[in-house]
Amino acid sequence: MRIFDIIFSLILLIIISPILMITIILLRLTGEGEIFYLQQRIGRFEKSFRIIKFATMIKASPNIGSGTITAKNDVRILPVGRFLRKTKINEFPQLINILIGDMSFIGPRPHVARDLFGVNKTVLGEIFKHRPGLSGIGSIIFRDEEKILHRFKDPRPFYDEVVAPYKAELELWYNKKNTFMLNMILVILTVVNVVYPRPLINFWVFKDLPEPPNELKQDLFGSS
Repeated sequence: MRIFDIIFSLILLIIISPILMITIILLRLTGEGEIFYLQQRIGRFEKSFRIIKFATMIKASPNIGSGTITAKNDVRILPVGRFLRKTKINEFPQLINILIGDMSFIGPRPHVARDLFGVNKTVLGEIFKHRPGLSGIGSIIFRDEEKILHRFKDPRPFYDEVVAPYKAELELWYNKKNTFMLNMILVILTVVNVVYPRPLINFWVFKDLPEPPNELKQDLFGSS
């Protein structure tokens, strides 16, 4: 898979280079003028690395409000950033992370350490035997995570107690079934979910996914 990651990340960077250039110019001329956002994330073997994203929020956002988690209509999101996050263009620079070996196309989503407090340490060790992914089953199921968290004045307790543990279950499911064919299906589902974000579609494709906790069922099954 490493050869696949190198070849396709290079190809995609070339193909989307016009989009990257337009985005760079747009970010330089708007908001706070910041282009890239670098953040420490947990990677393979639980070693940290700096993830590269287009800047979508004010610079002080990790120290304001809900910190490292973001809800829908979060006041910290910049106007252009809202579009970049909705279309996932803000994630495109992570192709550089893939190219240099920090990440893969498919794998467990890399999180900041604080967002993993709700996950058992042993489970984390199992999850991060693999390179983290630009996309993956956890990223796909929680495509609209911001919408889920939006209903809470303080989303942190719900994230720690419900969302993070369920994401971990999904990643363990992936680890047990990790095959090239599964990864190709997840790539296709990533595109589908960007265009048509309906979590229930993924449960139709994978009948044996871990059942969501009751607190998430309406969010994940109610938008069909």
